Amino acid sequence: MPAHRHEELGAFAAILTQLLPGAWTHQLRRHTAYDDQFFLTSDVWDMNQVAEAIAATTLMHDAILTRDDGLRLFLMDHPRHEDTFLIAAMAPADTAAEAFRGVPEPDGIAISDDPEQAADAITTRLLPRHEAALAHVRDNAARLTANAPGPHTVEMTWTEDGSLTAAATSDEAARILAANGFVRDSDRQAYVLSSDDTAVQARHVRTAGSQLAALGIGVALRHPAAHPAIDTTPVPVPRQHAAGKARSR
Repeated sequence: MPAHRHEELGAFAAILTQLLPGAWTHQLRRHTAYDDQFFLTSDVWDMNQVAEAIAATTLMHDAILTRDDGLRLFLMDHPRHEDTFLIAAMAPADTAAEAFRGVPEPDGIAISDDPEQAADAITTRLLPRHEAALAHVRDNAARLTANAPGPHTVEMTWTEDGSLTAAATSDEAARILAANGFVRDSDRQAYVLSSDDTAVQARHVRTAGSQLAALGIGVALRHPAAHPAIDTTPVPVPRQHAAGKARSR
């Protein structure tokens, strides 16, 4: 890549930081080897023309524009048009992959080498998509954090046969579970409470919960993740026998 192209990209990035709304800085980066670019561009949040350009181009340099709130944009030369650049959102770092589930990529755009036109296109087209996607991801991440069991929480999960599995987080928790009908299952790495008698099962859960709470250990009761419906799969008949046995006692 000619040296003047590197300088042009850096100068263009610097001008954009002055024209975009908010306080921005920029970082111009060189790539020393073709394989390096895939590591250095791994956060580019695009499944369209920018991702295609990165995959098909030997990328010698790029620029990262960072707003004072941490939002980042990725800037590169357009591989086929010298008077055009490509710019894309960058995904937030250190965010669980699960938080991105269901969030459309805020795909990048091609921009003119006229800084004012480029800044206008970024402000009106790319940034709104980027900010909406970020808000969605952060909301997902907050929900995942809120639902995650803490270090002092025993998570109990219903299984398909009506039994309960529990993950003991300490020796004290394991002792209480074992004393209340939970049996250690080494294959599942969990304690299992049978559904043979639902009245007894409920009593064990209440007693274990009270004893755990007395030690400052919480209990989170989970239902198994629902399986997606398949048209050709018959709907199972609701299980009645366990409840029936409990009522008969």
